[in-house]
Amino acid sequence: MLKLFPPKTPLKARTFPIYTRPISSPSSSSSSPSSPFASNLTNTILACNNPNQALQIFNRASHQIHAAKNPWAYSAIIHVLTRAKLYVKARCLMKDLIQNFLQTRKPHRSCLSVFNVLSRLETPKFAPNVFGVLIIALSEMGLVEEAYWVYRNIGNLPQMQACNALLDGFVKKGRYDLMWEIYGEMMLRGASPSVVTYGVLIDACCNQGDMPKARMLFDEMLKKGIKPTVVIYTTLIRGLCNESKMSEAECTYRMMRESGVLPNLYTYNTLMDGYCKGANVQKAIELCREMLGHDLLPNVVTFGVLIDALCKAGELVAARNYFVCMIKFGVVPNLFVYNCLIDGYFSANNLTAAMDMYAEMKRQDISPDVFTCTILTKGLCAVGRLEEAQELLEKMNREGIVANSVTYNTIINGYCKEGNMEKALEVSSQMTEKGIEPNLLTFSILIDGYCKISRMDAAMGIHTEMLIKGFMPDVVSYTALIDGHFKDDNAKVALRLHKEMLEIGLTPNAFTLSCLIDGLCKKGRINDAIKLFLEQTRASTTKGEMDHMESGDCAPNHVMYTALIQALCEDSQIFKASKFFSDMRRFNMKTDVLIYALIIQGHFQAKHKFDVLMLQADMLKLGIMPNATIYQVLVKGYQEVGDLELALRLHLYILCSSTVKHVLAKLNTALGKRNEKIDRLLLMVFELLMFTIKRMFLGMTVISSSAVVREFASSEQILRTSGGTGKPENSLFLADLRGTILLLLLHQCNVVFCNVNNDGSLYLCLFVEGEDFAEAAGDPVNHMLAKKIPEFRLGGLVIFLFGSEMS
Repeated sequence: MLKLFPPKTPLKARTFPIYTRPISSPSSSSSSPSSPFASNLTNTILACNNPNQALQIFNRASHQIHAAKNPWAYSAIIHVLTRAKLYVKARCLMKDLIQNFLQTRKPHRSCLSVFNVLSRLETPKFAPNVFGVLIIALSEMGLVEEAYWVYRNIGNLPQMQACNALLDGFVKKGRYDLMWEIYGEMMLRGASPSVVTYGVLIDACCNQGDMPKARMLFDEMLKKGIKPTVVIYTTLIRGLCNESKMSEAECTYRMMRESGVLPNLYTYNTLMDGYCKGANVQKAIELCREMLGHDLLPNVVTFGVLIDALCKAGELVAARNYFVCMIKFGVVPNLFVYNCLIDGYFSANNLTAAMDMYAEMKRQDISPDVFTCTILTKGLCAVGRLEEAQELLEKMNREGIVANSVTYNTIINGYCKEGNMEKALEVSSQMTEKGIEPNLLTFSILIDGYCKISRMDAAMGIHTEMLIKGFMPDVVSYTALIDGHFKDDNAKVALRLHKEMLEIGLTPNAFTLSCLIDGLCKKGRINDAIKLFLEQTRASTTKGEMDHMESGDCAPNHVMYTALIQALCEDSQIFKASKFFSDMRRFNMKTDVLIYALIIQGHFQAKHKFDVLMLQADMLKLGIMPNATIYQVLVKGYQEVGDLELALRLHLYILCSSTVKHVLAKLNTALGKRNEKIDRLLLMVFELLMFTIKRMFLGMTVISSSAVVREFASSEQILRTSGGTGKPENSLFLADLRGTILLLLLHQCNVVFCNVNNDGSLYLCLFVEGEDFAEAAGDPVNHMLAKKIPEFRLGGLVIFLFGSEMS
């Protein structure tokens, strides 16, 4: 239960002395009027039959005598106005009377004085509702405790307006317990809640996040025939948006429109904010257009919501457009809008635009706040401009902007990432000098910084200082220390720290376990690593498989599995490694090329050629393209198992793939500008390459280039005919470029000249660096290409002509 500003003692237990003895005359006690003038003024007001005339008399007299010395006149005029049901004027004067007493007394004594002055006035014009006016005035002034005391001491239930004011006062103070208590008493005494009452109660439920109760009260209103106002609809929509229940919020919005209640600007802003927080910026923009269609002009909140969401989505151009649009609408951007844009530009690594926006903000005489300072320092630190960030921080301190721990921690973290611990400690000292004590995050950052540069003695020193200052290290601190000690070849201390964190009640998270398992595996303690892994994950795997595992802090991750599989493969325990690999697949965990390379290497060591082939097929099935690392593993592995033919085939492919990528890159560079025909050519070569990859990777027979082209074309992955050319369908032609395409199997080459002739033939001039073509490519490749590609050797140049047709 949220409790803001709780009284030193429970409100029910707090008592004030109550004087209920009525006075016999205005001058019979110390509380009576202090002068004959005051007494006569009180009597004159009470004797007046016209309340407006009585108010005029009071106003004229108040200029002649200090109002604080004449509470009885206040009491008299308030009674007269209340009895005449001029509640607004009565409430204003009531607030003046309370304020006069507050100048010399504490709130509870002031309340007591006002209560006594009102209750002791003996006159036929005594207005019982005057205490309701007092409750409303106190509640609106934020003196809810005093209003509650009046409520408890008047005996009868005050008018509904006073009850509503008291309920609303408790909601604003966060005292929901007392609000529900008073509401319960109202119901027991037979009071009928008004539309205002329901509005206050629904607002309280939304603030507490109790949307079922809010909906129940809303439905109760409808059953009683009480029509909800736009405020109540908007409050309910706000609560639903805060709970991310946008579908229900939309239904409520439609219900409001269907019931004839028109949404106001606050309604639209609330819904737009809900959409933006749910990353549905497009829906928010559509709602903004609808709002404009109903002649409602956006305000600074509207633009702020949209700009903030667009910046977070990385749509900086759109955000800037709305900023410009905002100015055209005559809406002055506030600090929040500028902060959003500056932060957005920094997040997009556009330092220049971010600083320009900051300069524009300064030109508009909008002073930065601590959030601006934090955004700027974070952005500068992210691009490594730490000295500028520190200078900016010092400048803002001189301008009176007091930075907080978040700002200082950002700069400290920046220096720690660079390994500059001397500067990190310097900023930490400046932070302390400014009266900002280092917090848990500060110590954690420093510990992590020292661990990253293997200064474990210094890291442990910070850890000790942290304990001395009363900070309990968190999981992040312990994880950094454990990882650092393992990397420092000190597993004993790392394990001791793990035990220590368990003893103080900290639960290791996935990062902690990853460090422990990886460290144990690298120390050769594979069985200990497996035991720890199983202890931490057994409960998860038995309580709902991966769905539960993914939601837990100790869920197995990629790092844990990689460390275990690598250690087991290196220890020739391929069966255990395969078991962990199967678990990864069973739990739908992402497997990458590195994992496949490790497990394939393990199978090669165990001479499991069939398993390797299955893993290769499995990779392609999952869309995982092999890279140079895995090809090196395959070539070496097939050599070790005696399959020299497949090893050679894969070796040739490695030359092929690297060469084609090189040639294509050079081709684009040589052209100097984009060419639609060449773009299509490059796309075709790339797709042809991917087709060949699959054949060679799976150990299929390498056939002649023209046969590969025909088979690839028949797979309908690319165009097979240029259309209307009369060429046979089993030949490969490119639309508008009638030359056929072969796979380039070269070692290293540079494009010197490229030209597309009018007849569609493509000429490439390629320069082979350092080695003769035959020596670079090898005899098999030379044999494959020599008979297929017309070539002209001119010194160090080899010109390959791709003709218009290939037999």
